[in-house]
Amino acid sequence: MERQKPIGIFDSGVGGLSIARAIKRILPEEDLVYFADVGFSPYGNKSKKIIQQRSEDIANFLINKNCKMIVMACNTATVNSISDLRAKLAIPIVGVEPAIKPAALQSKTGVIGVLATQQTLESESFQLLKAKYSHKVNIVTKACPKFVSLVESLEHNYEQASEAAEQYIRPLLSQGCDQIVLGCTHFSFLSAVIKDVVGSEANIIDTAVPVAMELKRRLHSLNLNKTSSENGIVEFWTSGDLTKAIDSISELWQQDINVFEANLLTSIQK
Repeated sequence: MERQKPIGIFDSGVGGLSIARAIKRILPEEDLVYFADVGFSPYGNKSKKIIQQRSEDIANFLINKNCKMIVMACNTATVNSISDLRAKLAIPIVGVEPAIKPAALQSKTGVIGVLATQQTLESESFQLLKAKYSHKVNIVTKACPKFVSLVESLEHNYEQASEAAEQYIRPLLSQGCDQIVLGCTHFSFLSAVIKDVVGSEANIIDTAVPVAMELKRRLHSLNLNKTSSENGIVEFWTSGDLTKAIDSISELWQQDINVFEANLLTSIQK
């Protein structure tokens, strides 16, 4: 029965666990299959073509795992690949994009800041999204290459993370930003150090809960929501080093878990 099948979730690494945690809170009965593409990370410095092909490879992997829906828990993958995947694949797909709309609506100063990867900021999808709201607010962007690696190496609560946050966020605040958009799922795990820098000067907008709520809405509209009162299971897969993945995912998931290794066949080069 379609309803009883799991939901597939993927990211370039462990950042998408912020989305997976929100999904688990809001839809505890659903079974999840999470794929951390650590062996191919980071996505932020790769071409659109490569990201599209890799996203398709992972989507097919999740389809082969009998998933009923896919969540692209990665801003870079979403802005570069979601239209392509939806055109090629029959499975419903939910993506994530920087929350510019709510930031624009909430801004009092008329200036909002977006923290993201370079690939996200340069993507056509992001440029279209930015253009849609540029007449309402001034949108200041900042690429944050250190943030992803800090989360992947579990150094997101250490001094170097605080220094990087100062480096990336202080220029946005000095330009009058009163809304700071976290445009990468990895950045959710840096919320503590980001809040330390932002203080009361701006509101921080994350997308984990809105994505989980959109998934819930889509499941109900398609009659794909699981009919069970029991907590669902979560299965973790990675393309990277298994031992490191177990350590990273266990710490960020906040419980001991098992991780399976996946060797995806791909014709593309890193």
